[in-house]
Order: sequence, then C-alpha cells, then structure tokens
Amino acid sequence: VQLQASGGGLVLAGGSLRLSCVASGIFFSSNSAGWYRQAPGKQRELVAQIRTSGGIRYADSVKARFAISRDVAKNTVYLQMNGLKPEDTAVYYCNKWPPMDYWGKGTLVTVSS
Repeated sequence: VQLQASGGGLVLAGGSLRLSCVASGIFFSSNSAGWYRQAPGKQRELVAQIRTSGGIRYADSVKARFAISRDVAKNTVYLQMNGLKPEDTAVYYCNKWPPMDYWGKGTLVTVSS
C-alpha cells in the first residue's frame, strides 16, 4: 500500500492550495477516505472525510473553506483549501476512513500571516 500526498507549500493567509493523494494497493472506489492533519505539538486530527456513498463531513474548523473530492478513475482524493489561516499550518495526510496503521509521508502546508 502506498499513499502519496502532494500539493502543499507556503501560502499567505487567505490563499488557496489544492492537495492531491494518489493511492496504490487500496481503492477509493471501495473505501471511504479522509484527509488528516498534524500541527506541531498536536495530535493528528481528521479534517474531512468522503464515504463510498459520496457523503462528506468536515471538521468544524474547516467547514465552508475546505472541499474534499475524489476521482475514482485516477484513484485520487483531493482537498481544495481556500481562505487558509495560520492555524491551518500542519502536515496533511490522506488515508482510509477509519485510517489504517500505514501513513504516507504527508505534505506540509505552511500558512504565513
């Protein structure tokens, strides 16, 4: 199994980024997926999830700013992040939901004020 997240970077507050996660060994068509993040000194938290049914849920802190989506043909999950805030700074990971023990490297998002 591999989960390859990309798209992170340094952005000014109010800016946008689009994260991508390509999976191999698992299929997002038959597994619910989630984007998670871990800020320095904090526990990893679930940011957004998309179920196999297409149902979507967001953490309260990102509602109306982030959007999760998936492309089953490409076995890829996306996270569009708008209106970024300094408190969104973290390493972002994708995984199944609920998550499996394996976590990819993640992608670092840094939001500067």
